[in-house]
This record gives sequence, structure tokens and C-alpha cells, in this order.
Amino acid sequence: MKKMLSGIKPTGELHLGNYIGALRNFVKYQDDYDVNVFIANLHTITFPQDPEEINKYLHDAIGLYLACGLDKDRATIFLQSDVLEHANLGFILACHTYEGELDRMTQYKDRKSKGAEGLSAGFYTYPSLMAADILIHDADFVPVGDDQKQHVELTRDLAQRMNNRYGKLFNVPEPLIQKVGARIMDLQDPTRKMSKSDQSDKGCIYLLDSVKSARKKIMSAQTDSLAQVKYDVENQPGISNLLTIYASIADVSIEDAEAKFKDYRYGDFKKAVADVVVALLEDIQGKFNDIVQTDIISETLASGKAKAQAYASKKLKLVNETLGIHI
Repeated sequence: MKKMLSGIKPTGELHLGNYIGALRNFVKYQDDYDVNVFIANLHTITFPQDPEEINKYLHDAIGLYLACGLDKDRATIFLQSDVLEHANLGFILACHTYEGELDRMTQYKDRKSKGAEGLSAGFYTYPSLMAADILIHDADFVPVGDDQKQHVELTRDLAQRMNNRYGKLFNVPEPLIQKVGARIMDLQDPTRKMSKSDQSDKGCIYLLDSVKSARKKIMSAQTDSLAQVKYDVENQPGISNLLTIYASIADVSIEDAEAKFKDYRYGDFKKAVADVVVALLEDIQGKFNDIVQTDIISETLASGKAKAQAYASKKLKLVNETLGIHI
């Protein structure tokens, strides 16, 4: 069975973009792949964070993973920091990553171009740790948004570099980018990706938002003056984003959604999108509230740690022996 691996960084509440772009697909994949999903908590500390907030986000993330349909008996769900081999291999890979490669990483370039100062060494080298997250588990596929494809490309380069230098060490993973819903945009500014890090949350629907708040955000989403429900990202980014959200949740094609709403007024169209989003949130939140009343979160992490560490420790031992740093 092919292995699939992905992680989400808990620097804020999980939102609709996380669900459509990642979580719902993990649920679909767990019957056909060896699915490994981790909470990338080491990646959260590349910038200063409030410890209490991080802890809450970690807890909620696991609960939401389970509420969205991930099953600890069919998928391996774990905390990145529980498997110390990730950080160990991360340093080894950093020693095989060229400075120029890290300089070209989009997030680093963006921060530098905006005049950011005091960036941590961890932020600069985190792509090497991300590569370790993937390579230590010999993942075949990594589901990512198109904005994260660069990290998988670096991972592939590092795997091939080390395989050429030392012999076969790592599987070379493939990025898996879905056709619909790979990138959900901000409701107020549909030219930007929906993000949990934005100061204003008017354009972001969180999975634990009240249904009243979620409906209000959709009804106030930016549209245009063209008065036609048509998928046209360039000329109608807001409408296109709402079509993507609807199609993803209703599990229909963009073309079918466009045909369904072609004669709708914008207000009626938004109401239909809000209805499917609210129904989804009610289902997820109901399951989440039941989950947090039990011990299933701690049981899931304990089980996931055992399975993930068993594989990672063997891989790290092979790497250390191959590099000559283990006796």
C-alpha cells in the first residue's frame, strides 16, 4: 500500500480552507493509502508564540482531525515533537541543503522583501525540517496546495542528492495537488489565500466558528458587479471562490455548480453556499464536542506516536549508519 503523509501547522484555528484543501481528502485517502497525518508543532515556534494558545490549538486540531472523519485505526495521527527522529534528520538534511536553495524559498523571500528583521535560523532552515518530516517516513505522496509545491520539490532534490551520494536512502515523493479546492481564498480579498494568520478574520471561516458568524461571513463575501454566477478567476475571483467552496463541500464539479446557479442572483447564490457550509460546520462541531468529552485524543496520540516512531527510528538508524555517525 502506498504511503501518504501530510501535516498542518497549528499556529491558529483550523479553517474551511484547511478542511477543503486537506482534511476531507485525508479522510477519503485512508481506505486506499497508508495515511500518516501529523501536527507540525515544531514548525510553530519559528516565530514567538503564546504557549497557552499553541497548546489549545494543538488539542483542537487533533479533535477536529477526528471529527472530520480521520480514524486512528486506519490512519497514523501524531505530534511531530513526539517523534524526535524528525528533528534529528532535519539537522542532517540541513547539512545537505545549499544556502541558495533556502534563499529561494518563497516564504523567506517574501519576508525579506518586506524588510523583515530578526528572522530566526529556524525559520530559515525549516524547509529542511519539512523535508525530514516527509523523508523519514518514506512517503510516496504528499498532498499539498499549489503554494506548497516548492517544499516538496526541495524534498525531492534532497532525497535524490543523498541517494546519489550515499546510495539508496530515501523514497522520492510526489506532490499530490487536487483539481478542485486546492486553494480556498479569503472571502473579503479573493486574491489572497484564506489564512488563519490574518489579523482580521472576516474573510476566514473557522471550523469552530458559530454558524451565525459563518453565515454572515459568506453573505458579506466580496463579489462583483457583473451579476452572473460564472467561474472566472481573473474577472470574478469572489464568485469563483464561492463556487469552489460549494463544489468542494457538495462534492460536485465546478461545471455542475456553475450550471446549477447560472440564473441565481448573488444574494440567493450566497445563501445556497452558506447553507452547505453551515450544515458542514454543524456536523463537524457536533462530533468535536463529543470527542473532547472522552479520552480519544490522548489515545490517538499515544497510538500514533508508537506507530510513527517505530518506522522513523529504523530510517534514522539507516541514515546514521550510512553517513558513518553511528557505531
